[in-house]
Amino acid sequence: MCPQIEVTIFEKSKKVLAKVEVSGGGRCNCTNSFNAVTDLSQVYPRGHRLLKRLFKTFDYRDAYQWFESHGVRLVTQDDNCVFPLSQDSHTIINLFLAEAKRKNIEIRTQCKIESLDELIDYDFKVITTGGMRDHGDRSLDQGFALNQGPVPVISPVPSLFTFSINDEALRALMGTVVEDATASIPGTKFRSSGPLLITHWGMSGPAILKLSSYAARDMHEHNYQMPLSVNWTSCKEPDIQQELRSIIAQHPQKQIATIRPFGLPSRLWDYLVAKTLGERAQNRWQNLNQKELNRLTNALCNDQYQIAGRSAFKDEFVTCGGIDLAAVNPNTLESKNLPSVYFAGEVLDIDGVTGGFNFQAAWTTAYTVACAITQQVRCSQSPSEG
Repeated sequence: MCPQIEVTIFEKSKKVLAKVEVSGGGRCNCTNSFNAVTDLSQVYPRGHRLLKRLFKTFDYRDAYQWFESHGVRLVTQDDNCVFPLSQDSHTIINLFLAEAKRKNIEIRTQCKIESLDELIDYDFKVITTGGMRDHGDRSLDQGFALNQGPVPVISPVPSLFTFSINDEALRALMGTVVEDATASIPGTKFRSSGPLLITHWGMSGPAILKLSSYAARDMHEHNYQMPLSVNWTSCKEPDIQQELRSIIAQHPQKQIATIRPFGLPSRLWDYLVAKTLGERAQNRWQNLNQKELNRLTNALCNDQYQIAGRSAFKDEFVTCGGIDLAAVNPNTLESKNLPSVYFAGEVLDIDGVTGGFNFQAAWTTAYTVACAITQQVRCSQSPSEG
């Protein structure tokens, strides 16, 4: 944007773009088509109002066009997630590194900055520290920007994590996927729908990851010990009972375990029937009494578990919390208290659900800051009028 600006990137680890490398299982879910999004609050539990403003200047369509105009072909999946056609995150990494080299941007790795005083020789500072990592029982470190200076901070806690559940019979179903389930936390407004994966430690998949994002702060406050309700069909209770009654009418002589409603995986259906009916699980459909029918309906639409902790989602880390958005200029992302200090990416109190939304927030906020600094430089170089 402004070739005369000299840019230096400071990275405390051995290499840059580590999170890009592991994103999407090494494929880099670089953005989303947003085709299924009618309101940004659906995919950004925190920061959606600010992003709505910033998207007017640079949104997912601009990001898509930028990548393709720089030689990276993209592909949009059926779930609206956008990946490089190569299905390799290094395609994105190599593009960024090539652009940095072309623009003579200096990259200093293994260089940890602990104070803004170390950057006193720079006219502008852009803080883009990434997500925190869990260090057991120790505190979670979001980087120096959150721990010093007169900048209000929303205490950071983990987001986008899976649930540990101490149910051996459930965990024995590891690998089972339900394509459209709804997970919720009873007594709250938090709920999420989508594919749900049963793992050897509990539950994962988009439905769980999105729920963890919506409920991140509440779950942290409860030490990740909360009840969980699962609707394995995403249908309403009357519709579920009607489906079961239809099976009774059409297959009265069939054993309950042999006819699976809503196309549920066989292992999951066997588990639910055994848990609900016990010794009567081998009965025929016509032998179901009303009480058992109600219990089976409830198992399908309101199956109860206890969350016993959280587990990291692969090597990807997302943070709920960060720089208070009220502390930055909403048009430039410059600190209101620290002139010429800007914030972009996950260091801000902006985070999205899984699906490329967090990277899109990073691209949008980075573009906003780049435009703001460019404008400042150009204004300072323009001859004064008068």
